[in-house]
Amino acid sequence: MQSQQHPGHTPCLNLAAYRFNPIPDPQAVRTLLLDAGNAVGVKGTILVAPEGLNVFLAGTPEACEAMMCAVRSVAGFADIETKASWSDTVPFKRFKVKIKREIIRMDQPDLKPGLGRAPAVDAQTLNRWLDQGHDDQGRQVVMLDTRNGFEVDAGAFAGAIDWRIRKFTEFVPALREHRNELQGKTVVSYCTGGIRCEKAGLFMQREGLEHIYQLEGGILKYLEVTDGRHFNGTCFVFDERVALDEQLAPAAEQTN
Repeated sequence: MQSQQHPGHTPCLNLAAYRFNPIPDPQAVRTLLLDAGNAVGVKGTILVAPEGLNVFLAGTPEACEAMMCAVRSVAGFADIETKASWSDTVPFKRFKVKIKREIIRMDQPDLKPGLGRAPAVDAQTLNRWLDQGHDDQGRQVVMLDTRNGFEVDAGAFAGAIDWRIRKFTEFVPALREHRNELQGKTVVSYCTGGIRCEKAGLFMQREGLEHIYQLEGGILKYLEVTDGRHFNGTCFVFDERVALDEQLAPAAEQTN
C-alpha cells in the first residue's frame, strides 16, 4: 500500500484530482488557479471546463498542498479528493491551466456527471469481490477497461474487457456493439483515476445496463490502498513518468 507520508528518498509529491461540478465562469477560475500555481511554484496541468476540474500537480508537499487549498476555494470543490504518489523528479516542465469544452471528452453533452453519478465501488470492496469471484449478490463480476488500447497494454486488471478504443469518444459505439454481452453481470468500469468512468457509468445506465459500478478513484486509488493484486503490469500516466508500478513509483526509475 502506498504511503501518504514523504518516503524520504523521493522528494516530489504528485497529486491527481478531478471533480464534476458546474463552473459558470471558467475564465475567472483559470485566472485564480494560474495565479495561485505561479505563486506557490508547482508544476503540472489543470483543465477547467463548464463541467468541472481535472488536476495534475507535482512539486514539494508544501507547494502541492497550498495549490490544493486554492483549488478547494473554488465554489463546489471544497471536498475534491486527491490521489498521491511520489517520484525522484518533477514529471512536468511547467505549470499550465487550460480551458476546455469538457475535462474528459466524450461528445455526449446530455450527460451531466456534476448533477449525479453512477454507483461506485471502493477499492477494498472490489479487491474482495475479485478474491471471491463474484459480488455480494453472487453475480459474476467483469472488469471493463475504459482506457485507450496503448494504456491497457502497459497494465490492466486480470481478465478485463478491452475494446481497443483509440480515444474515449469511441467508448460510445463500442458499448452499444457489446451491450448485450454485459447484461446480467456486475460490470465494474475503471480507468486511471476515475474521471472517464464518471461518464462511462452514466452512459451505460442510460443504455439500459443495470448492475453498473465505477471503481472509485481508478487504478491509482486501487494501488494506493490495496496490495495491488488482480492488477497486472504498470499504470500508464500522461506525464514524464510514463508508467507507475504497484507501489505507485515510476516504473522507469526501477530500471535505472
